[in-house]
Amino acid sequence: MGLTNNEDVHIANKKKSIFKSFPLILILLTRYMNMYCIVDVETTGNGIQGNKITEIALFKHNGHEVVEKFTSLVNPECKIPFYITALTGIDNTLMRHAPTLREIAPEILEITKGNIFVAHSVNFDYNVIKNELKTIGLDFHRKKLCTVRLSRKLFPGLHSYSLGKLCTALRIPLNNRHRAKGDAEATVLLFEKLLRADGAAVIFKTFLNVRSQESTLPPTLPKAVFDVLPSKPDIYFFRNGKGAIIYIGKALDIKKRVLGHFYDKSTKELEMCRETATIDFELSGNELVALLMETAAIKQHFPTYNRSQKMNIPQYGIFQYEDRNGIFHLAFNKLKMVPLPLATFYSQADCRLYLEDLCATYGLCPKYCHLQENITTCSHYKIIICGGICRGTETKILYNEKVKTAIQHLSQNNEVLFIKEKGRNAHEDAFVLMKNGSYLGYGFIGKEMPIATFEYLSPFVLPQKDTLETKKILLSYMGKNPKNITSLLVS
Repeated sequence: MGLTNNEDVHIANKKKSIFKSFPLILILLTRYMNMYCIVDVETTGNGIQGNKITEIALFKHNGHEVVEKFTSLVNPECKIPFYITALTGIDNTLMRHAPTLREIAPEILEITKGNIFVAHSVNFDYNVIKNELKTIGLDFHRKKLCTVRLSRKLFPGLHSYSLGKLCTALRIPLNNRHRAKGDAEATVLLFEKLLRADGAAVIFKTFLNVRSQESTLPPTLPKAVFDVLPSKPDIYFFRNGKGAIIYIGKALDIKKRVLGHFYDKSTKELEMCRETATIDFELSGNELVALLMETAAIKQHFPTYNRSQKMNIPQYGIFQYEDRNGIFHLAFNKLKMVPLPLATFYSQADCRLYLEDLCATYGLCPKYCHLQENITTCSHYKIIICGGICRGTETKILYNEKVKTAIQHLSQNNEVLFIKEKGRNAHEDAFVLMKNGSYLGYGFIGKEMPIATFEYLSPFVLPQKDTLETKKILLSYMGKNPKNITSLLVS
């Protein structure tokens, strides 16, 4: 017997209702099929590699409620610093009867086994536990979720995503702050709000995708900022939440290099990445210009996490003057005191050695080259061919002519070197200029522009300081790439 038209419509509508609600059912099933472990640890605070756990809290969660919990003090088997005690209240007295990590390791492994590791700034807690377990011969690998990054996605626009500020903004009670159990309980409540937030299913699925980089990126860095980084030669700037530059680097492939920072588990890198809120970059087109841009930026901004190239090494210059008796002198001083240097160096010792060579080559007097001071006549142990200007046996005219010849020798090195390199795009070239052995700067010009004279290029030069670092960079490059260097005419 066939169905009536009304029965057909009723069955069809029922099927539509079932299939319409299927995605929601699937989302709910997926959410509650996952098991999570919300974690918080307190530590001795001695850097990631030396960070010892003092307290741990683990809350096993089925996506609906907590189904198991484990909390314990942990004897770090070392003294707890005073500032940690002031912050957490955990002191050495509390540790007298606390179990060691080795004693509670089975509970940690069991309650986290097969579960997604959840924490606020997850990489910190995860890496501390992983490194600690490694010291006692245990491997630890779990999927991760970061409640900081989840909160930035699901609760956008908040002033701060620290646990304390989030709890205030979302009206989550936070008791026993800076204790593992208190912070973990607050993180559980935050996590439950995240599970119920609009769009949570899609965001959770994205974050748990094995190909997703969400768990790798610093908690305060939006993924959109990372996604726009180019895979080109570049310098990049890590900035904190206040916009201050905390690190400057260079790379042939900036995106790959920046990701390398996030995978690095050294104390310095983890601390730096936790502070990183955004990343800027500036294209260079090639490695040489990137190196020169990097060293200039480091000396300008002095970022917290750059350890090298910060020191401004004073330069010295050789100069010439005529005394009241009409005798020409060669001398050296700090470069800022020398308006028109004949040659520049990075130490007094280099200046002296150069002047010694000039004296020996052109028969100059060590006294009038200021290699010996407060003497009547020269008596240099190495230079013994002085013509006698200091003893009155050589005329001023003859001596001054020798000084002029030596200065002319210095001036012969006054050529302009032009280094041509790849530009930032297919329509331009990059260039670097040096004059008299000193770095002048870099610039970018169109590929079709003729290069003839120094004066023609001058308007396109971005002037830079000549430093010890730039000299090393350029000397190394010139030794490896002589074909890229040409001399320019100076009109």
